[in-house]
Amino acid sequence: MTMKIGIYGGNVRRGAPLTSIIDEVVEMEERGFSSYWFPQVGTYDALTVIALIGQKTSRIEMGTAVVPSYPRHPSALAQQAATVNTLTNGRLVLGVGPSHKPGIEDGLGLKYDRPALHMREYVSIIKSLGTEGKVDFDGEMYRIKTGFAVPEAQPFQVVISALAPLMLKAAGEVADGTVTWMVGLNTIKNNTSPAIRKAASDAGRSDPRIVVGLPVCVHDDKDQATARAVQIFKGYGMLPNYRRQLDAEGIEEAGEIAVVGNEKEVEEQLQGFYDAGATEVIASVIPAGDDSRGSFKRSYELLESLAK
Repeated sequence: MTMKIGIYGGNVRRGAPLTSIIDEVVEMEERGFSSYWFPQVGTYDALTVIALIGQKTSRIEMGTAVVPSYPRHPSALAQQAATVNTLTNGRLVLGVGPSHKPGIEDGLGLKYDRPALHMREYVSIIKSLGTEGKVDFDGEMYRIKTGFAVPEAQPFQVVISALAPLMLKAAGEVADGTVTWMVGLNTIKNNTSPAIRKAASDAGRSDPRIVVGLPVCVHDDKDQATARAVQIFKGYGMLPNYRRQLDAEGIEEAGEIAVVGNEKEVEEQLQGFYDAGATEVIASVIPAGDDSRGSFKRSYELLESLAK
């Protein structure tokens, strides 16, 4: 069965040279993956990198997962996204999210205020600017009357990193869907998918995208692969937003979310996420065992075969 599979860019998170990232995305396009997603972390600016790689690719969709909203005014981000979308011939998906309170307040000195309402208004403004090039918005958190004229601009999709109920409602009502990370199968099936689809339906909107980001590792020793994932993603369980999701899954460590096993086992687990409501999966491939290159190769080969 063909699955819609993208790649979550680990090279950006590790701060690899730009030439290496470009080569990787070009290769992923050649191998038939539907999309490539860039985190906004303490290395390269994701949208700038997408604009650059857009000149080297022609088909693959590129998304941000995700740009933190509080540090960037929605008008400025909308104009940047519209420019990048034009440079990539309409292949941008703008993923945004409120990020986490410690990073926003302690790290940046900004107020992490009413994140669900903030996100609803923020995305509403971006959608208006991205679709019409202008906005006249009078909300509780933003009052904006402005516009821009990016030549040859076309609308771009906006997805939210939605976890809690009010955020899922906003993802269905005002955004084009959600992009998740470290969210397990039970949560996708029983919470994310039904909540966001109902919100979109009630608002008379089209079926939302549910982009599920997961660590993936093909390796015959599942315990060893899981242990490696736990080691890599140790810090996520300490963030309250993720802690709630892990508790809902009944697991202690974020790495236990990882899809691991041999080829057949990984395929079956991925299919389970589609059956639960995912419209696509973006895989962060991780190696395990003494032959890490072999594990890496097996993972990409399986994902490539499923994407075709």
